[in-house]
Amino acid sequence: MKKFIFPLLILLLAVSCKTRNVAEKPISATTPLESPAVFFNKIKEKTAFEQLKINSKITVETGAFIPPLDATIYIEKDQKVWINMIAIFLNVGRGIATPEGIKGYEKWNKTYIESDFTYLNNLLNVNFIDYNSFQDLLLGRTFIPVNSTDFQVTKNAQGFTVKSIKNLQFKTDGKVSAYMATLDYNENADLAKVALQKADAPDYLEVSYGNWENFNNIRLPKNVKIVIKGSKNSQILIENTKFDDSKMQTPYSVPENYTKTEIK
Repeated sequence: MKKFIFPLLILLLAVSCKTRNVAEKPISATTPLESPAVFFNKIKEKTAFEQLKINSKITVETGAFIPPLDATIYIEKDQKVWINMIAIFLNVGRGIATPEGIKGYEKWNKTYIESDFTYLNNLLNVNFIDYNSFQDLLLGRTFIPVNSTDFQVTKNAQGFTVKSIKNLQFKTDGKVSAYMATLDYNENADLAKVALQKADAPDYLEVSYGNWENFNNIRLPKNVKIVIKGSKNSQILIENTKFDDSKMQTPYSVPENYTKTEIK
């Protein structure tokens, strides 16, 4: 088990999508949503809110035993994501993400991290996650760039499938990584699944969303599942049990005598 799991725990919300085998056809303009331009604008919309508090139950599967966790996730739009984790009534970790980077500590091994988003990208086997894409990922919004030039949209019985027609290239610190991407949406254009396959490596990331509901005139997923495949495989399931829009305090400080985990 990795010594520090905060970034992964912040990310995921569970319910896997069933494999389906249905006929697809190119998108048409028979309804406003099915107009390609309108569709791409729709799936790139940002969630309208000021703050959001989420109570969640988290299950982590890494091959090593990790007890089920209860978490409070608090998001101030475009400013911060804060999480507090409890296992068997004991606080086991806390973390915060801002546009500048991430910080977090865990009590099992008495370690902490302070980093830009390199650490999170390494855990997810990608290289393009920043604060904005991280926030979108948490909220079930489209968290990778999509446009009509690089993707093809098809209509099927479940909704819509968006597939990249060429490798998507992301450049970070002078290093370019390429991915093929497939995104599934339901009839309401709610995101159902994002699958990213690295072009020159077995690294694979899948994020699935389910059980969408309306809260204060915005659409939010109650369940998300993140599957990570590479040199090591892992997945995290989070069930969101309650949404709240009240403000809350988000204290964060590393306890004394904790060891910093270096980012490799």
